[in-house]
Amino acid sequence: MYVGVHPLRMADYATDVLVTADWVDDHLDQFRSDDPDHRLVEVDVDTEAYEESHAPGAIGFNWETQLQDQTTRDILDKDAFESLLGSHGITEDSTVVLYGDNSNWFAAYAYWQFKYYGHDDVKLLDGGRDYWMDNDYPTSEEPPSFSATDYDASGPFEGIRAYRDDVENAIDKGLPLVDVRSPEEFSGEILAPPGLQETAQRGGHIPGAENISWAATVNADGTFKSADELRSLYADQGIDGDETTVSYCRIGERSSIAWFALHELLGYDNTVNYDGSWTEWGNLVGAPVETGE
Repeated sequence: MYVGVHPLRMADYATDVLVTADWVDDHLDQFRSDDPDHRLVEVDVDTEAYEESHAPGAIGFNWETQLQDQTTRDILDKDAFESLLGSHGITEDSTVVLYGDNSNWFAAYAYWQFKYYGHDDVKLLDGGRDYWMDNDYPTSEEPPSFSATDYDASGPFEGIRAYRDDVENAIDKGLPLVDVRSPEEFSGEILAPPGLQETAQRGGHIPGAENISWAATVNADGTFKSADELRSLYADQGIDGDETTVSYCRIGERSSIAWFALHELLGYDNTVNYDGSWTEWGNLVGAPVETGE
């Protein structure tokens, strides 16, 4: 079984926002307790896999139906966010550990949303759901039931979020834009990853964007690369944290991985996530688009 990330490697990161699978395994009793001090949450695009098996004590959040406004294609407003968390026994003081499928695509998005609403003590399980399952950590088929609590969000904090106007400003000023999609999506050859719904009228990328795949930030087992490796990855494309950097993808979840790596692991505070991403930009009338590599 995996023995955990070496403490010195964890110390290389700018902030203490990752926990190992071993750490979660050691704290399962706390995650299963009705005491709201600790909560474990699995976040996936749907909950089918969660319903089959999940880490004991883990709450299951459906990214599409529970973390998105079902009318406006937007993140939850403050009241809805507070209601969701409170209904699952989470308070603003809880230590919340998030994990999910696809190397934490949707868990990273949930992490970003937690930070948007000012939750201080939230972390990602390094490696996500696949790492937990592949390394034979304990699982359960039973969803937990926790006493409802009141949740009082302190946000929103707009400093980590980008809107259309911010992207237009980045283009005008030549600020860094990180497109984390596949090369085929970036070039405009395809509009979405294979098997997923196409959500834009046009293909291509935002002018001036660098194509740095989300996958380049993680190792083969889904755990994040070291701080030095991440720093070199972005520095090779001229991104060093000195300027506001905008990350985007198709619907905002893969770009949350890049935002997490840049903002949280490297400490590049002026990093924002454009959660409208290509679904918004590729449908805008008159918005500039580039195609090709």
